[in-house]
Amino acid sequence: MANVSVYDINGKEVGTLDLNDAVFGVEVNEHILHMAVVAQLANKRQGTQKAKTRAEVSGGGIKPWRQKGTGHARQGSTRSPQWRHGGVVFAPVPRDYTITLNRKEKRLALKCALSSRVAAGKFKVVDDFAMTEIKTAKMAKTLSNLGVKKALVVCPEGEKNTMLSTRNLKGVHLASPFTLNAYDILKYDTVVAEKSVINTIEEVYA
Repeated sequence: MANVSVYDINGKEVGTLDLNDAVFGVEVNEHILHMAVVAQLANKRQGTQKAKTRAEVSGGGIKPWRQKGTGHARQGSTRSPQWRHGGVVFAPVPRDYTITLNRKEKRLALKCALSSRVAAGKFKVVDDFAMTEIKTAKMAKTLSNLGVKKALVVCPEGEKNTMLSTRNLKGVHLASPFTLNAYDILKYDTVVAEKSVINTIEEVYA
């Protein structure tokens, strides 16, 4: 069973915590992690790009000059791709980039991402953020005391003070146990989780 240290907001170790190997100690499957990251990035794409082909641009209905005898190269339309204001060759059209993973694949990817962070010593547990008021400077100081800069902060849903104190920090992203995903876990150098969410994560994803 994986074991991690628990810190207070001053960065001092105040205890240890055993983690469930079913979530935090699985064998890392790089292929499934790659699939999850590619799927999430693809699903963020709007797919609304559009350019007109020569069949769609206006004009060009008449041959600009006769076929032979002018000294020019033969041309059939002023809206051919080589002309100014002409159509685009192989123009992009709206499309759906969605890649679908099934629930088991998503869950396994999340477990692999969490396990990789624990194995690398990049998973820190905080006893309690204790945000009684909205103070960005206090959250920044807490993360500094923990020795992290680019971090994914995981706290219980509904902690408004923590959320508002975190959202303005550069390189810091906030998540709840129910919005965790493999891409965010791998994107940020360190996962900083409040102790109270560990049981929730284990119950939801075990």
